Amino acid sequence: MQREHIRRGFSISHQKVVLEIDFSGALWGYTEITVVPNNANLRTIHLHSRQCAIHSVTVGSHQAEFVHHDPLAHINISTPQDCHTYPELKRKLYSALAEGDEGELSIAIPKEVSLRQSGHFGHSMANGVASEVATPEPQTPGPYQTPAPGPEFMPIVVRIEYSLRNPVDGIQFVLPTDAYPYRVPHAYTTPSSPDAARCWVPCIDNFWEKCTWEFEFVVPRYLEEPDLMQRDEDGEFSERQEATPTVVVCSGDLVEQVAHPNNSHKTIFLFSQTVLTSVQHVAFAAGPFHVYSIAADSSEEASGVTQPLMYAFCTPGQESMLHTSTSFLRSAMNFYSSDFGSYPFGSFKVVAVDELPVQRFDSATLSLVTVDLLHGEDAIEQVIETRQALSHSLACQWMGINIQVKSWSDTWLVNGLALYVTGLFIRKLFGNNEYRYRLKRDMQRVVEWDNGSMPPICQPQHLDPPDTAALPFVNLKSPLILHILDRRLGKSGTSLGLSRVLPKIFLSAISGELPNNCLSTHSFLRTCRKVSGIDLRSFAEQWIYGSGCPAFGFSASFNRKKMAVEITMRQEAPAYKALEHNEVSKLLFKPVPFFEGQMTVRIHEADGTPYEHVLDIRSPFKRYEVPFNTKYKRIRRNTKRYLARQAAAQAAAEGDAEAAEAIGLIDMGFGLEIWEKEKEREIWKVADWTEDDEQVMSGATYEWIRMDADFEWIAAIAFEQPDFMWVSQLQRDRDVVAQLEAIHALVKQPTAIVSSTFTKTVLVSNYYYRIRCEAATALVNCAIRRLEFLGLFHLFKLFLRYCYEPEEVNQDLFTHNYVPKPNDFSDLSEYFVRKALVHAISQVRFENGKTPAVVRQFLVDQLRYNDNTANPYSDALYICTLISTAACATVSTAPPERGELLKEEVRSEQSAEDTNLLKQAVDEISRYRSMDRLIPSPHNVVTIAALEFYLLLTAANLLPNDLRVFFPLTREGNYTQVRIAAFDGLFMSKWYTPAIMRYILAVMANDPSRVVRRHVTRCACQSLALLVSMGEMKNALKDSESLLIEEDGSMPPQAKETKKSDVDLMIKVLRKDREIGKNEVLREFLMPIVLASDVDHEVRWGVIKLADIVLRGIEETPPKVTIHLPPTPVVEQAPQLPAVKVSARVQRPIKAGGPPQRPHAVPATPAPPKLKIMPSAARPSTPSATTPTAAARSGAMLPPPVPTKAKPKPKPKPAGVIKPPHVPKAQTGGMSMNDLRACRNGLKKLKVHKNAMIFMQPVDPVRDHAPNYYEVIKNPMDLSTMGAKLEEGHYKDRFGFETDFRLMIGNAKQYNVAGSYAHTEAIFLETFFEKLWNRIHKTLEAANKAAEPRKELPSIVVRQLPQKAQPTRVSTPASVPPVTADPPAPRPIIKLKVGGAQVKPADKVNEKPAEKSVDKSAEVSKGPKFKAHKLKIPDEAPPPYVDDGSHDLLQEVIAIEREKDEEKRQRKIAETVRESPPAKASSSGPPGKRRKPNVENEEDDILRFTTPLSRKDKQNGASSSRSTPVPERPPAPTPKPAPAPKPKKKGPEPAPTPAPAPEAPRISIKGKEREVNSAQPTPSKPRATPSTTPLNEKKCRDALRAVAKLLEYPIFAQPVDPIRDGCPTYYDEIAHPMDFGTMGQKLTEGKYSTMEEFAKDADLVFSNCRKFNPPTTYPVNCADTVEKVFKKEWAKAFERKLSWTEKRSLQGLMSTLVKEDMQVSFVFREPVDPVLLGIPTYFQVIPKKDSRDLRTIRTKLDNDKYDSIEAFEADLDLMIRNAITFNGADSEVGKFAYVVEDRIKDMLSNIKSGGGTKKRKEGDPKPAPQPTKKAKLG
Repeated sequence: MQREHIRRGFSISHQKVVLEIDFSGALWGYTEITVVPNNANLRTIHLHSRQCAIHSVTVGSHQAEFVHHDPLAHINISTPQDCHTYPELKRKLYSALAEGDEGELSIAIPKEVSLRQSGHFGHSMANGVASEVATPEPQTPGPYQTPAPGPEFMPIVVRIEYSLRNPVDGIQFVLPTDAYPYRVPHAYTTPSSPDAARCWVPCIDNFWEKCTWEFEFVVPRYLEEPDLMQRDEDGEFSERQEATPTVVVCSGDLVEQVAHPNNSHKTIFLFSQTVLTSVQHVAFAAGPFHVYSIAADSSEEASGVTQPLMYAFCTPGQESMLHTSTSFLRSAMNFYSSDFGSYPFGSFKVVAVDELPVQRFDSATLSLVTVDLLHGEDAIEQVIETRQALSHSLACQWMGINIQVKSWSDTWLVNGLALYVTGLFIRKLFGNNEYRYRLKRDMQRVVEWDNGSMPPICQPQHLDPPDTAALPFVNLKSPLILHILDRRLGKSGTSLGLSRVLPKIFLSAISGELPNNCLSTHSFLRTCRKVSGIDLRSFAEQWIYGSGCPAFGFSASFNRKKMAVEITMRQEAPAYKALEHNEVSKLLFKPVPFFEGQMTVRIHEADGTPYEHVLDIRSPFKRYEVPFNTKYKRIRRNTKRYLARQAAAQAAAEGDAEAAEAIGLIDMGFGLEIWEKEKEREIWKVADWTEDDEQVMSGATYEWIRMDADFEWIAAIAFEQPDFMWVSQLQRDRDVVAQLEAIHALVKQPTAIVSSTFTKTVLVSNYYYRIRCEAATALVNCAIRRLEFLGLFHLFKLFLRYCYEPEEVNQDLFTHNYVPKPNDFSDLSEYFVRKALVHAISQVRFENGKTPAVVRQFLVDQLRYNDNTANPYSDALYICTLISTAACATVSTAPPERGELLKEEVRSEQSAEDTNLLKQAVDEISRYRSMDRLIPSPHNVVTIAALEFYLLLTAANLLPNDLRVFFPLTREGNYTQVRIAAFDGLFMSKWYTPAIMRYILAVMANDPSRVVRRHVTRCACQSLALLVSMGEMKNALKDSESLLIEEDGSMPPQAKETKKSDVDLMIKVLRKDREIGKNEVLREFLMPIVLASDVDHEVRWGVIKLADIVLRGIEETPPKVTIHLPPTPVVEQAPQLPAVKVSARVQRPIKAGGPPQRPHAVPATPAPPKLKIMPSAARPSTPSATTPTAAARSGAMLPPPVPTKAKPKPKPKPAGVIKPPHVPKAQTGGMSMNDLRACRNGLKKLKVHKNAMIFMQPVDPVRDHAPNYYEVIKNPMDLSTMGAKLEEGHYKDRFGFETDFRLMIGNAKQYNVAGSYAHTEAIFLETFFEKLWNRIHKTLEAANKAAEPRKELPSIVVRQLPQKAQPTRVSTPASVPPVTADPPAPRPIIKLKVGGAQVKPADKVNEKPAEKSVDKSAEVSKGPKFKAHKLKIPDEAPPPYVDDGSHDLLQEVIAIEREKDEEKRQRKIAETVRESPPAKASSSGPPGKRRKPNVENEEDDILRFTTPLSRKDKQNGASSSRSTPVPERPPAPTPKPAPAPKPKKKGPEPAPTPAPAPEAPRISIKGKEREVNSAQPTPSKPRATPSTTPLNEKKCRDALRAVAKLLEYPIFAQPVDPIRDGCPTYYDEIAHPMDFGTMGQKLTEGKYSTMEEFAKDADLVFSNCRKFNPPTTYPVNCADTVEKVFKKEWAKAFERKLSWTEKRSLQGLMSTLVKEDMQVSFVFREPVDPVLLGIPTYFQVIPKKDSRDLRTIRTKLDNDKYDSIEAFEADLDLMIRNAITFNGADSEVGKFAYVVEDRIKDMLSNIKSGGGTKKRKEGDPKPAPQPTKKAKLG
């Protein structure tokens, strides 16, 4: 990381930045970077620069060429309208971030600039980094080996002029708006993103790249407009006295402030930073700031110590708070300087700004803090937080900015040292008790956190920055590690701990001895070892490089014989135990199985003297014998010595502390008055020890024992000793940690004695206030019914001190009204104790979880009677405490009961008293909210507390969810924290309704507050899980939970799996939810937000995370790595045709004529199976039809050419007079037609590819910022040049075309560095070309091989018909009209005459297709006679009987992409009908009976057995081998069958024009064969398939109205006006303009006759828009949006559903089947569970998608998934066939299946006979919705 300058080729020694700031949102200027090359071959300088507009670059005063490309600003995805493509966006974002690491600005060093050596060697290696060679650190990770010093070059200066307007990151402009009219305008650098530095200045954005800096800022002198009424005598504007001048504060020291030489209204500020600093530690702020100079300490100045200058700045209006908030910083500066070394910089500034996204932004000499840290003189809690934050920011100047991490794994050390020294200052500021209390609390948090889920704080193998999720834990644990390290170093006897180590480190940084001022863990530990002499390897392995904390269990007993205390120690490692069986996690987290070290044990013996003993822990279990010193037993409490002790304690309380300390008898509570007077003790209900207790206490030999008395372990320590010992420890040990441990131990054993002890602790002011607060909180555990709520009595009694005394002394405190006295918070300890008492009282609960009514009334009274008029301090946070405790007390802690036996809603158990108290509380909260609106509290904390009150009660269903409470406060104009709290309330409601979702997405995208945008985005993800867990959303989780209730507990592994998959189940439910996963608003706006150029980076990732939760992403196909081998020349040679094999298989079943003997006599012939014969407009063949001709469909192959008189219309050409073919220009180079068409098709696909944009035209060095392109690339190439060469005939074959493409890609890779935009685009385009070219190449190779042996085919002709033969008539099923083969060049085809000569006269219907097929063959047989047909004839006609396959192959090449879609559709059809039984003559007939088969059925059977299997057939053998009477849809568009064909009299007509694909007869997927057979009772009356849909004007109007509501509609509402719309060439490019206004007019005038005509015009609107406008432009985006809505509405116009009568009839059928036929239908009632039924192979036999059952079918029926009765019947039939297929026809289940099948057919026949099959016409409007009734199934 620190060596990047070596790889980069240069380093930076100095940078100057000159900027002029326009506070409207812009800045401009230049930067001069002094570059020191370290490589003579340096030609290009790569710098980081985002957002900036670079105007010019000079290198060494010479104009330089540059390329500026910001990858994050140019992110495009394939389909930006599709929200499911977010994984592609995520990948491209990662790619752009990686690309940006190399630098966005590339500057070419001009030839005039020469790199000259300075004559010195190795003196400026990265500003002293080379000196690291003196201290090698082999354990430190990373490439830090220092190379040998090389020659040093003369520095060169790079000057970059740039500007920045409305920046998104890096710079924040705060301006007054309509919502915030009084906001003071100012600007500052903000850490809004990890790469924020490069967003405002071109630089090397590297943490370790340091240099000196020079800054020059030009700003307006005043931001306020001059008063027009104030003019001086000369007529000039005079300065107003109240105007605040503009001030600039910057990293470094202020050199001077001067007036602008050319403009008196501007000021120039000059700053200089002479200490080497990274650009990431440079910041500035500009605005009309108020300046406060923090005065120097007079005592320090008197001693002659120079103190750094310190200033604080804030915007006007905050001056009063600036002094109170920052004045303490001088004492912090003096503390750090005196204890750890002098300040490394010249000055220190603090600037309070608005809208800072973090609490602080620390830079060199400057800290930007949020204005929320400022506080007034009346603040209490805010003081502690502000002093902690600001003292930490000052400590970071030493450790974090001046001294940095050497690698990212050392982050723990630098952050921990800064927090450690901050804690030492806090100890000086707030006292040792506060310091130790904080350490203990932090230690408890670490123990709870570090249980196996957290990594070690130092991971040397990780080279990336620490994870943001783990960073808070690292910052928490690091200072504690340093604290225990300090304790262990201090015990060595030769060291004073870290107080000796830290000054050495800081001194080495200032003196330059610390290499590059980078501190590593290894060097730090080495320094500690040098200072103390202790080997810290074991300590480091356990606490630094390992994870986890130990858990100790101690027990102690006194051995009278040995006069020793036996202590038993047992240690466990919870983190290691949690990961014990997970080897991967053990390697990653490195949990420590056992911690070793020394622990101090302090035994307070009978005479009160503490004795310390050290336990050496070297094993997980050990028993220690600690010697005992006192020779007599414990003193009895009722003796005279006890009374003497009490008197001594009284004396100590009166001030005689020396005597008391000498005998060690300080007891903090013995001087308390209420404990001395018997009457007071009765009033306070003080409990005394019983005689039994006294007897036990008298037998004890020591007072108490403390484990880890010196606080040297971060561990959970469980130690058991009697309660009286804990009481003694609480009362007599002066260590705040010991007192805290005693309270935590006594909480677990609530008794009257403990309650009295806690009460006494709260009353005694000598205790530290935090211990008193802990004791007050602990009293809640004594407020239980067993103790008659003694703890609550003591709490009320304690709080009574702040209220007016009751009139009666013995007033029942549980019925008393507590009216507080006027507030007086002068005693801060009492203030915190009072808050703790209020909080504790609110926590008291009955057994049912409810709070006593007296507690709720007490809290309402405190709110109602609070009086702060005479209090010098603010009571805002005290009121917040009252509001939050009122909410807490109102809500029951008992979980709501939910289950199958209870209602879904939570049962309300609110009594009249509860309702009354709730109303009183709500009224008081509303009053305080109104007061806060009129007289705002600091930061509106009261309003925030009120919002949280409403939120909590709404979540508990105690208040209705009223969005009017939260919604107004979310709007701009409210305080930021108020808006955040209001959004929290909004997110706890059903925020995913379209209106609110639209508002929330608008806030994410456009809100001016970055803090609000980020918070809303985070909450959008988190609230979904909360709403699911709260039961606000209907989901499947409840079903799984209810199922678990019924389990008998015998399946714990399944329970674990269920629990583990809850998250996956929740995500699945969210994705299927109509209001969330299917939310149209979310789907519409999600991608535009993420793709917006001004989106915040955290918002972008948050929205992507939201998409990850609620949407299923489209998986991208990974790029394939292809190894290209050089092409080997192959001599094309015709393969040998297996003639013998073919003839042998063909001749056996063939006869000269007559009907076939057997319907399946002819097997498939293998003669040429791979070359597909298709019509000119045909699609490629599908797996089940290799030869799409009518003859093939009847089971016969096409005959050889047969002459006929059927078509005499075209006159034959005389033999031998064939005109020489015309050779097109594109083929003049020798390229074959196949190759030409393949290359044209490939070029067309390349040009429309998304990554081909930069390859479309030749490189322009000026336009494309590539000045030296033609010096590097000698043979340029691009797609337009390739197209021109192709059309000019410059290519000999397709391989020349391929060579030029590879040349183009190679040029792009050669010129552009790896990872750059152009290089990446080249790789993507090359990958696409490889796939495309491989398919083309294989197709053409196969075609060439298959085309050669065609000349041999006439030798195996079996039969030729005479010239005047009657045309063969072939019957085809009416459902699949015949397809005529229409090849461009007729060729001989073998015909196997199987059947069809003797057919019924009724079959003349299909005479024409077969006739044409024969005629075309006949023409070929006549030799030179050709037919003038309406076909595209190739340019060069091949000789007879020879076919080069050109036209056929061309169509295949063109249809390569469409083939996949067709195959998928056909495969779906095949799989749907795969399990169908053979067709029956009638769908309503009994099973097993068939009518007399007609010719169609015969020929279908023949087709089934004789159609040759292609290679695709073999892949789908299962689907093609199943018998089905419906052949799969042919690949070619089929001609529309004539309704009443007549014999031709005037000769043949041209082939009928194929109908458009949408009009082709469809094969019913759901209805299967029944639908087909029922529609074709006789072959002479085929089912007429309508090719068009009659116009339904209402539906067309509805579609137009739907799109007219869109915002994007207006640009399509009227015809384009070239002048008005600024597109003069529109009508030159668009031949057929169209718009929705014209469509509406045509609709009114009745110019549309079919729905298809209307849809065609609509498509024309969108295609015209895309044709004229480039992709991703605004009109095209509008077209995408409007088209999406139009297609959605248009689909509704063609929706088909069952009629209400049909649906009710089928529902009745299902109910009857389930209830009345229960004896047999039970087999089919529920989905098959392979595990439960013990049939694990079920889904291997029956695919899961084909499985059916009555519940599934009923669900589909209720949800309108069936569009016809036939589709419903097909599902029932599939269910029956599944049962028979898996179980067998003779099994018991198979017999049930037949019974159910008969029953179903009987009922269906009744339904059909009753008229239920009458279908609604396409054009009719949808019927009114009818109610659906769900039946209970099983």
